Amino acid sequence: MTKRDAALDVLRSLAPGTPLRRAVELILSQDSGALIVLGYGPDIEGICSGGFHLEGAQFSPARLAELAKMDGAVILEEGGEMIRRANVHLIPDPDIPTLETGTRHRTAERVAVQTGRPVVVVSQGRSMVTVYTRRGKHELRSPTALLEQANQNLLTLERFRWRLNEVESRLTQLEVDDVVACRDVVRVLQRAALVHHIARDLEHYSVELGGEGQLTRIQLEDLITGVKETAEQVYVDYARTFPPQTRQPLDLLEGLSTEHLGDPSRVASLLGLGPLDARMRPRGYRALNRVPRLPETVKSSLVARFGELQSLLRASVGDLDEVEGVGRARARQLRHYFDRLLESNRAWAVDEA
Repeated sequence: MTKRDAALDVLRSLAPGTPLRRAVELILSQDSGALIVLGYGPDIEGICSGGFHLEGAQFSPARLAELAKMDGAVILEEGGEMIRRANVHLIPDPDIPTLETGTRHRTAERVAVQTGRPVVVVSQGRSMVTVYTRRGKHELRSPTALLEQANQNLLTLERFRWRLNEVESRLTQLEVDDVVACRDVVRVLQRAALVHHIARDLEHYSVELGGEGQLTRIQLEDLITGVKETAEQVYVDYARTFPPQTRQPLDLLEGLSTEHLGDPSRVASLLGLGPLDARMRPRGYRALNRVPRLPETVKSSLVARFGELQSLLRASVGDLDEVEGVGRARARQLRHYFDRLLESNRAWAVDEA
């Protein structure tokens, strides 16, 4: 499991309606604070002092809320089914840096960093719940605030997805006209990566909302359908080698901030695409992916045989039929598709004029 998956699992366990979230809400309602460690093992036992063991104590929201009335930390099994220790004084490594000021928050951050176990802090009097992991901290928000932010992000995602469709369509026009520059390719991949980044944030919202985030999840899935496929096909078309070692460029761009994604030179360099003004020619892989029921092996054979889209567009039925796996019927289908693509591009040129 990746660190990212682990962070989502913590949010999922604290979503509205879950037993752990009900326990947190009970603690807040009784105006008491809490420090809750989600996970138990020798690493946790090694930093525990005092308190008492609870052998075989089943977890329940009410039981955890009662134990939280004591000053010390409560330690749960990783899955949350059992309560292992209560009223514990935690002594993490004091040399671990922290910017937190409250005692509970300092301890929680250091425990999370030192052991990798998520730690939940319920702040007494401030009605605030903070989750610490090795990746940082996350403040739980009310479902109302989450839904409002999720809806705003959905609108942003919708705009960026529309823009992605627009620049991809424009790239197709340029490819047929054989006037593609590296900058045009990067623009599509930038938009796809930005959509992916916004979707990642929305995934957090939908997980944190639990059952109340079902509509958000459905809308999110609709908006990101096909984005990874588009990015892969564009990258395979223009990467220096075919097939590229990594087919998915969004994985290569995952670590870039939104600010750095806005720098086309940085994106082009990271993907190994060359100077922004350099002329480029697609292999035709993305165009072939639009042909219904065309096997992957046949696409690869066509790309290997013709080398670039312009050669495919000029190929006769006989030329296409010579490629292994194509056959006469499929060759006619391909020629018909290329003719329609050329005709569509002529229509686009008339509209722009």
